[in-house]
Amino acid sequence: MNYLLIPNELRPIAEKIEQGRRISEADALFLYQCPDLNALGILASAVRAKKNGNYATYIHNRYINYSNICVLSCQFCAFAAKKRDPHAFEQSIQEIVTAVQEALREGITEVHIVGGLHPSLKKEWYLDLMRELRALDPDLHIKAFTAIEIRHLAQRVFRTSIQETLEVLRDAGLGSMTGGGAEIFDPAVRDQICRGKETAAEWLDTHRTWHRMGGRSTCTMLYGHIETIAHRVDHLRQLRKLQDETRGFTGFVPFAFEPQTTVLSHIKPASAIEQLRNLAVSRIYLDNIDHITAYWVSMGLPLAQLSVSYGVDDLHGTILEEKIFHMAGATTPQQQSIATLEHVIREAGRVPVQRDSHYRHIKKRAPADARVASAEPEIACA
Repeated sequence: MNYLLIPNELRPIAEKIEQGRRISEADALFLYQCPDLNALGILASAVRAKKNGNYATYIHNRYINYSNICVLSCQFCAFAAKKRDPHAFEQSIQEIVTAVQEALREGITEVHIVGGLHPSLKKEWYLDLMRELRALDPDLHIKAFTAIEIRHLAQRVFRTSIQETLEVLRDAGLGSMTGGGAEIFDPAVRDQICRGKETAAEWLDTHRTWHRMGGRSTCTMLYGHIETIAHRVDHLRQLRKLQDETRGFTGFVPFAFEPQTTVLSHIKPASAIEQLRNLAVSRIYLDNIDHITAYWVSMGLPLAQLSVSYGVDDLHGTILEEKIFHMAGATTPQQQSIATLEHVIREAGRVPVQRDSHYRHIKKRAPADARVASAEPEIACA
Protein backbone atom coordinates (compact mmCIF):
# COMPACT_ATOMS: atom_id res chain seq x y z
CA MET A 1 0.00 0.00 0.00
CA ASN A 2 1.34 3.42 -0.96
CA TYR A 3 1.16 5.44 2.25
CA LEU A 4 1.88 8.64 0.36
CA LEU A 5 -1.68 8.39 -0.95
CA ILE A 6 -3.17 7.76 2.50
CA PRO A 7 -3.96 10.84 4.64
CA ASN A 8 -2.43 10.82 8.13
CA GLU A 9 -5.78 10.33 9.87
CA LEU A 10 -6.38 7.07 7.96
CA ARG A 11 -2.94 5.56 8.51
CA PRO A 12 -3.78 3.76 11.79
CA ILE A 13 -6.59 1.96 9.93
CA ALA A 14 -4.29 1.31 6.96
CA GLU A 15 -1.79 -0.30 9.34
CA LYS A 16 -4.50 -2.57 10.74
CA ILE A 17 -5.40 -3.64 7.21
CA GLU A 18 -1.79 -4.39 6.30
CA GLN A 19 -1.31 -6.37 9.50
CA GLY A 20 -4.55 -8.31 8.99
CA ARG A 21 -6.12 -6.89 12.14
CA ARG A 22 -9.83 -6.25 12.52
CA ILE A 23 -11.12 -2.70 12.42
CA SER A 24 -13.58 -1.54 15.08
CA GLU A 25 -17.05 -0.03 14.83
CA ALA A 26 -15.47 3.34 15.66
CA ASP A 27 -13.07 2.87 12.75
CA ALA A 28 -15.99 2.08 10.44
CA LEU A 29 -17.84 5.21 11.55
CA PHE A 30 -14.70 7.22 10.88
CA LEU A 31 -14.39 5.72 7.39
CA TYR A 32 -18.01 6.54 6.58
CA GLN A 33 -17.27 10.17 7.40
CA CYS A 34 -14.00 10.30 5.48
CA PRO A 35 -14.20 12.78 2.58
CA ASP A 36 -11.25 11.22 0.73
CA LEU A 37 -13.03 8.67 -1.45
CA ASN A 38 -9.87 7.73 -3.33
CA ALA A 39 -8.09 6.83 -0.09
CA LEU A 40 -11.06 4.64 0.88
CA GLY A 41 -10.75 2.94 -2.48
CA ILE A 42 -7.07 2.23 -1.88
CA LEU A 43 -7.78 0.68 1.52
CA ALA A 44 -10.70 -1.39 0.25
CA SER A 45 -8.71 -2.52 -2.79
CA ALA A 46 -5.92 -3.73 -0.53
CA VAL A 47 -8.42 -5.96 1.30
CA ARG A 48 -9.95 -7.14 -1.96
CA ALA A 49 -6.57 -8.00 -3.46
CA LYS A 50 -5.56 -10.05 -0.42
CA LYS A 51 -8.78 -12.04 -0.55
CA ASN A 52 -9.45 -12.37 -4.27
CA GLY A 53 -6.41 -11.28 -6.26
CA ASN A 54 -7.15 -9.51 -9.52
CA TYR A 55 -10.25 -11.52 -10.38
CA ALA A 56 -13.77 -10.15 -10.69
CA THR A 57 -16.59 -12.63 -10.99
CA TYR A 58 -20.16 -12.89 -12.24
CA ILE A 59 -22.80 -15.62 -12.33
CA HIS A 60 -24.96 -16.69 -15.26
CA ASN A 61 -28.38 -16.79 -13.61
CA ARG A 62 -32.10 -16.31 -14.10
CA TYR A 63 -34.31 -14.35 -11.69
CA ILE A 64 -37.84 -15.53 -10.98
CA ASN A 65 -40.26 -13.41 -8.95
CA TYR A 66 -43.10 -15.93 -8.67
CA SER A 67 -45.63 -13.50 -7.17
CA ASN A 68 -45.82 -10.06 -5.63
CA ILE A 69 -48.96 -10.81 -3.64
CA CYS A 70 -47.99 -10.24 -0.02
CA VAL A 71 -49.62 -10.08 3.40
CA LEU A 72 -47.27 -7.24 4.41
CA SER A 73 -47.33 -3.56 3.43
CA CYS A 74 -43.78 -2.30 3.91
CA GLN A 75 -43.36 1.42 3.29
CA PHE A 76 -40.20 1.05 1.22
CA CYS A 77 -41.66 -1.60 -1.09
CA ALA A 78 -43.21 -0.85 -4.48
CA PHE A 79 -43.23 -4.53 -5.40
CA ALA A 80 -45.82 -6.01 -3.05
CA ALA A 81 -49.53 -6.06 -3.86
CA LYS A 82 -52.84 -7.34 -2.57
CA LYS A 83 -54.70 -9.85 -4.73
CA ARG A 84 -57.09 -7.30 -6.21
CA ASP A 85 -54.47 -4.65 -6.96
CA PRO A 86 -54.02 -3.97 -10.68
CA HIS A 87 -50.27 -4.62 -10.51
CA ALA A 88 -50.63 -7.95 -8.66
CA PHE A 89 -49.24 -11.00 -10.44
CA GLU A 90 -48.75 -14.70 -9.77
CA GLN A 91 -46.95 -17.20 -11.97
CA SER A 92 -47.93 -20.84 -12.27
CA ILE A 93 -45.40 -23.61 -11.72
CA GLN A 94 -45.55 -24.42 -15.43
CA GLU A 95 -44.80 -20.81 -16.38
CA ILE A 96 -41.80 -20.80 -14.08
CA VAL A 97 -40.54 -24.17 -15.32
CA THR A 98 -40.86 -23.02 -18.93
CA ALA A 99 -38.92 -19.83 -18.22
CA VAL A 100 -36.14 -21.78 -16.50
CA GLN A 101 -36.04 -24.34 -19.31
CA GLU A 102 -35.45 -21.52 -21.78
CA ALA A 103 -32.72 -20.04 -19.57
CA LEU A 104 -31.03 -23.43 -19.21
CA ARG A 105 -30.68 -23.52 -23.00
CA GLU A 106 -28.64 -20.34 -22.63
CA GLY A 107 -26.30 -21.98 -20.13
CA ILE A 108 -27.43 -20.60 -16.74
CA THR A 109 -26.11 -22.32 -13.62
CA GLU A 110 -28.51 -20.77 -11.07
CA VAL A 111 -32.14 -19.81 -10.73
CA HIS A 112 -32.81 -17.15 -8.09
CA ILE A 113 -36.38 -17.23 -6.73
CA VAL A 114 -38.09 -14.77 -4.37
CA GLY A 115 -41.61 -13.46 -3.97
CA GLY A 116 -44.11 -11.93 -1.61
CA LEU A 117 -45.58 -13.61 1.46
CA HIS A 118 -48.45 -15.16 -0.44
CA PRO A 119 -51.59 -15.67 1.67
CA SER A 120 -52.95 -18.80 -0.04
CA LEU A 121 -50.27 -20.85 -1.83
CA LYS A 122 -50.06 -24.30 -0.28
CA LYS A 123 -47.13 -26.36 0.95
CA GLU A 124 -47.24 -28.68 -2.06
CA TRP A 125 -47.02 -25.72 -4.46
CA TYR A 126 -43.61 -24.76 -3.08
CA LEU A 127 -42.38 -28.35 -2.92
CA ASP A 128 -43.64 -29.18 -6.42
CA LEU A 129 -41.89 -26.07 -7.72
CA MET A 130 -38.57 -27.17 -6.17
CA ARG A 131 -38.94 -30.74 -7.44
CA GLU A 132 -39.87 -29.77 -10.98
CA LEU A 133 -36.99 -27.32 -11.25
CA ARG A 134 -34.53 -29.88 -9.88
CA ALA A 135 -35.84 -32.41 -12.40
CA LEU A 136 -34.94 -30.07 -15.26
CA ASP A 137 -31.22 -30.36 -14.57
CA PRO A 138 -29.57 -31.90 -11.50
CA ASP A 139 -26.70 -29.39 -11.83
CA LEU A 140 -28.99 -26.35 -11.69
CA HIS A 141 -28.53 -24.53 -8.38
CA ILE A 142 -31.80 -23.34 -6.85
CA LYS A 143 -31.23 -20.25 -4.74
CA ALA A 144 -34.55 -19.31 -3.23
CA PHE A 145 -36.48 -17.50 -0.53
CA THR A 146 -35.56 -14.74 1.87
CA ALA A 147 -35.53 -15.28 5.62
CA ILE A 148 -38.98 -13.72 5.96
CA GLU A 149 -40.33 -16.06 3.26
CA ILE A 150 -38.91 -19.03 5.16
CA ARG A 151 -40.54 -17.82 8.39
CA HIS A 152 -43.82 -17.29 6.55
CA LEU A 153 -43.66 -20.81 5.14
CA ALA A 154 -42.79 -22.30 8.53
CA GLN A 155 -45.43 -20.46 10.53
CA ARG A 156 -48.36 -20.14 8.11
CA VAL A 157 -47.89 -22.77 5.39
CA PHE A 158 -45.84 -25.78 6.53
CA ARG A 159 -46.67 -25.24 10.21
CA THR A 160 -43.38 -26.69 11.38
CA SER A 161 -40.18 -25.27 12.86
CA ILE A 162 -37.76 -23.17 10.81
CA GLN A 163 -35.29 -26.06 10.70
CA GLU A 164 -37.89 -28.63 9.65
CA THR A 165 -39.16 -26.30 6.94
CA LEU A 166 -35.63 -25.79 5.62
CA GLU A 167 -34.97 -29.54 5.73
CA VAL A 168 -38.08 -30.29 3.65
CA LEU A 169 -37.21 -27.57 1.13
CA ARG A 170 -33.62 -28.80 0.93
CA ASP A 171 -34.80 -32.33 0.27
CA ALA A 172 -37.02 -31.00 -2.51
CA GLY A 173 -34.14 -29.15 -4.19
CA LEU A 174 -33.30 -25.92 -2.35
CA GLY A 175 -29.58 -25.23 -2.80
CA SER A 176 -29.09 -21.97 -0.90
CA MET A 177 -31.01 -19.12 0.70
CA THR A 178 -31.08 -15.58 -0.61
CA GLY A 179 -29.99 -12.70 1.60
CA GLY A 180 -32.91 -10.34 0.99
CA GLY A 181 -35.09 -8.84 3.70
CA ALA A 182 -32.29 -7.79 6.02
CA GLU A 183 -32.97 -4.10 5.27
CA ILE A 184 -31.43 -2.26 8.27
CA PHE A 185 -31.37 -4.18 11.54
CA ASP A 186 -32.12 -1.25 13.87
CA PRO A 187 -35.62 -1.82 15.36
CA ALA A 188 -36.64 1.86 15.22
CA VAL A 189 -35.79 2.01 11.52
CA ARG A 190 -37.61 -1.25 10.82
CA ASP A 191 -40.67 0.03 12.64
CA GLN A 192 -40.82 2.95 10.21
CA ILE A 193 -40.03 1.25 6.90
CA CYS A 194 -41.20 -2.37 7.31
CA ARG A 195 -43.45 -2.68 10.34
CA GLY A 196 -44.68 -6.24 10.77
CA LYS A 197 -41.70 -7.80 9.02
CA GLU A 198 -39.42 -10.14 10.94
CA THR A 199 -37.08 -8.63 13.50
CA ALA A 200 -33.34 -8.47 12.98
CA ALA A 201 -32.93 -11.31 15.47
CA GLU A 202 -35.39 -13.45 13.49
CA TRP A 203 -33.61 -12.73 10.20
CA LEU A 204 -30.27 -13.63 11.75
CA ASP A 205 -31.65 -16.73 13.45
CA THR A 206 -33.13 -18.07 10.21
CA HIS A 207 -29.74 -17.78 8.50
CA ARG A 208 -28.04 -19.21 11.59
CA THR A 209 -30.31 -22.25 11.41
CA TRP A 210 -29.60 -22.75 7.71
CA HIS A 211 -25.85 -22.37 8.23
CA ARG A 212 -25.85 -24.91 11.06
CA MET A 213 -27.51 -27.34 8.65
CA GLY A 214 -24.52 -26.88 6.35
CA GLY A 215 -26.30 -24.42 4.05
CA ARG A 216 -24.87 -21.23 2.60
CA SER A 217 -26.48 -17.86 1.94
CA THR A 218 -25.71 -14.30 1.00
CA CYS A 219 -26.34 -11.31 3.24
CA THR A 220 -27.59 -7.85 2.36
CA MET A 221 -28.24 -4.31 3.54
CA LEU A 222 -30.79 -1.82 2.20
CA TYR A 223 -29.38 1.65 2.75
CA GLY A 224 -30.00 5.22 1.66
CA HIS A 225 -33.42 5.80 3.24
CA ILE A 226 -33.95 6.97 6.85
CA GLU A 227 -31.00 5.20 8.46
CA THR A 228 -27.89 6.87 9.84
CA ILE A 229 -24.30 5.75 9.32
CA ALA A 230 -24.37 4.45 12.89
CA HIS A 231 -27.27 2.21 11.88
CA ARG A 232 -25.24 0.94 8.94
CA VAL A 233 -22.25 0.14 11.11
CA ASP A 234 -24.45 -1.69 13.61
CA HIS A 235 -25.94 -3.69 10.74
CA LEU A 236 -22.48 -4.66 9.50
CA ARG A 237 -21.45 -5.51 13.07
CA GLN A 238 -24.29 -8.01 13.44
CA LEU A 239 -23.50 -9.63 10.10
CA ARG A 240 -19.82 -9.95 11.03
CA LYS A 241 -20.76 -11.43 14.39
CA LEU A 242 -22.96 -14.12 12.83
CA GLN A 243 -20.27 -14.89 10.26
CA ASP A 244 -17.76 -15.37 13.09
CA GLU A 245 -20.18 -17.92 14.53
CA THR A 246 -21.29 -19.85 11.43
CA ARG A 247 -19.04 -18.99 8.45
CA GLY A 248 -22.15 -19.50 6.31
CA PHE A 249 -22.28 -16.24 4.35
CA THR A 250 -20.72 -16.46 0.90
CA GLY A 251 -20.96 -12.78 0.00
CA PHE A 252 -22.37 -9.39 0.96
CA VAL A 253 -24.71 -7.53 -1.41
CA PRO A 254 -25.70 -3.98 -0.37
CA PHE A 255 -28.64 -2.31 -2.15
CA ALA A 256 -29.19 1.42 -2.49
CA PHE A 257 -32.85 2.26 -1.80
CA GLU A 258 -34.98 3.10 -4.86
CA PRO A 259 -37.51 5.66 -3.57
CA GLN A 260 -39.21 6.78 -6.78
CA THR A 261 -42.51 4.86 -6.65
CA THR A 262 -42.73 4.23 -2.90
CA VAL A 263 -44.35 6.27 -0.13
CA LEU A 264 -40.81 7.40 0.69
CA SER A 265 -40.42 9.07 -2.70
CA HIS A 266 -39.40 12.33 -1.02
CA ILE A 267 -36.06 10.77 -0.04
CA LYS A 268 -33.12 11.68 -2.25
CA PRO A 269 -31.52 8.56 -3.79
CA ALA A 270 -28.03 7.66 -2.64
CA SER A 271 -25.39 9.38 -4.75
CA ALA A 272 -22.70 7.53 -6.68
CA ILE A 273 -20.15 8.71 -4.13
CA GLU A 274 -22.26 7.39 -1.25
CA GLN A 275 -22.66 4.04 -2.95
CA LEU A 276 -18.94 3.67 -3.56
CA ARG A 277 -18.18 4.75 0.00
CA ASN A 278 -20.61 2.18 1.39
CA LEU A 279 -19.05 -0.60 -0.66
CA ALA A 280 -15.53 0.39 0.39
CA VAL A 281 -16.35 0.57 4.10
CA SER A 282 -18.20 -2.75 3.89
CA ARG A 283 -15.19 -4.41 2.24
CA ILE A 284 -12.84 -3.13 4.94
CA TYR A 285 -15.10 -3.94 7.88
CA LEU A 286 -16.46 -7.35 6.83
CA ASP A 287 -13.11 -9.08 7.09
CA ASN A 288 -14.66 -12.53 7.49
CA ILE A 289 -16.90 -12.39 4.38
CA ASP A 290 -14.83 -13.13 1.31
CA HIS A 291 -16.86 -11.45 -1.40
CA ILE A 292 -18.51 -8.07 -1.95
CA THR A 293 -21.02 -7.86 -4.79
CA ALA A 294 -21.99 -4.70 -6.66
CA TYR A 295 -25.66 -5.08 -7.58
CA TRP A 296 -25.69 -3.47 -11.01
CA VAL A 297 -29.50 -3.60 -11.15
CA SER A 298 -29.56 -0.96 -8.41
CA MET A 299 -26.33 0.89 -9.24
CA GLY A 300 -26.27 0.79 -13.00
CA LEU A 301 -23.50 -1.02 -14.83
CA PRO A 302 -21.13 1.96 -15.25
CA LEU A 303 -21.04 2.62 -11.49
CA ALA A 304 -20.78 -1.11 -10.76
CA GLN A 305 -17.78 -1.20 -13.08
CA LEU A 306 -16.16 1.65 -11.16
CA SER A 307 -16.86 -0.11 -7.87
CA VAL A 308 -14.24 -2.79 -8.57
CA SER A 309 -11.75 -0.08 -7.55
CA TYR A 310 -13.56 0.30 -4.22
CA GLY A 311 -13.34 -3.22 -2.84
CA VAL A 312 -15.84 -5.06 -5.05
CA ASP A 313 -14.83 -8.40 -6.57
CA ASP A 314 -18.17 -9.52 -8.02
CA LEU A 315 -20.70 -7.92 -10.42
CA HIS A 316 -23.57 -10.27 -9.58
CA GLY A 317 -25.14 -11.91 -12.62
CA THR A 318 -26.85 -11.87 -15.96
CA ILE A 319 -30.22 -11.79 -14.06
CA LEU A 320 -32.43 -12.32 -17.16
CA GLU A 321 -35.37 -10.41 -15.60
CA GLU A 322 -35.69 -8.47 -12.36
CA LYS A 323 -38.90 -6.94 -11.03
CA ILE A 324 -38.47 -5.78 -7.44
CA PHE A 325 -36.10 -2.86 -8.05
CA HIS A 326 -37.63 -2.00 -11.41
CA MET A 327 -41.12 -1.74 -9.93
CA ALA A 328 -39.60 0.69 -7.42
CA GLY A 329 -38.33 2.88 -10.24
CA ALA A 330 -34.96 1.46 -11.33
CA THR A 331 -34.25 2.33 -14.97
CA THR A 332 -31.36 -0.08 -15.49
CA PRO A 333 -31.67 -2.98 -17.97
CA GLN A 334 -33.34 -6.14 -16.70
CA GLN A 335 -30.50 -8.36 -17.85
CA GLN A 336 -26.89 -8.33 -19.02
CA SER A 337 -25.03 -10.67 -21.35
CA ILE A 338 -21.92 -12.58 -20.34
CA ALA A 339 -20.03 -10.69 -23.04
CA THR A 340 -21.05 -7.34 -21.54
CA LEU A 341 -20.11 -8.30 -17.99
CA GLU A 342 -16.75 -9.66 -19.10
CA HIS A 343 -16.09 -6.54 -21.18
CA VAL A 344 -16.70 -4.12 -18.30
CA ILE A 345 -14.59 -6.25 -15.96
CA ARG A 346 -11.65 -6.28 -18.39
CA GLU A 347 -12.05 -2.58 -19.04
CA ALA A 348 -11.77 -2.01 -15.28
CA GLY A 349 -8.45 -3.85 -15.22
CA ARG A 350 -9.67 -7.10 -13.66
CA VAL A 351 -9.72 -10.67 -14.94
CA PRO A 352 -13.32 -11.83 -15.54
CA VAL A 353 -14.29 -15.28 -14.25
CA GLN A 354 -17.67 -16.97 -14.18
CA ARG A 355 -18.58 -18.26 -10.72
CA ASP A 356 -21.10 -20.63 -9.20
CA SER A 357 -23.62 -19.83 -6.47
CA HIS A 358 -20.95 -20.16 -3.77
CA TYR A 359 -18.56 -17.77 -5.56
CA ARG A 360 -16.30 -20.58 -6.73
CA HIS A 361 -14.65 -20.09 -10.12
CA ILE A 362 -16.05 -22.34 -12.84
CA LYS A 363 -15.64 -22.90 -16.53
CA LYS A 364 -18.34 -21.20 -18.60
CA ARG A 365 -21.24 -23.51 -19.28
CA ALA A 366 -22.06 -23.81 -22.95
CA PRO A 367 -25.67 -23.40 -24.13
CA ALA A 368 -27.65 -26.64 -24.16
CA ASP A 369 -27.35 -27.23 -27.90
CA ALA A 370 -23.59 -26.87 -27.76
CA ARG A 371 -23.36 -29.26 -24.80
CA VAL A 372 -25.30 -31.91 -26.68
CA ALA A 373 -22.99 -31.52 -29.69
CA SER A 374 -19.81 -31.76 -27.63
CA ALA A 375 -18.48 -34.91 -25.99
CA GLU A 376 -15.94 -33.02 -23.90
CA PRO A 377 -16.66 -32.89 -20.15
CA GLU A 378 -16.94 -29.56 -18.34
CA ILE A 379 -14.16 -28.94 -15.84
CA ALA A 380 -14.49 -26.63 -12.85
CA CYS A 381 -11.43 -24.81 -11.59
CA ALA A 382 -10.69 -23.63 -8.05
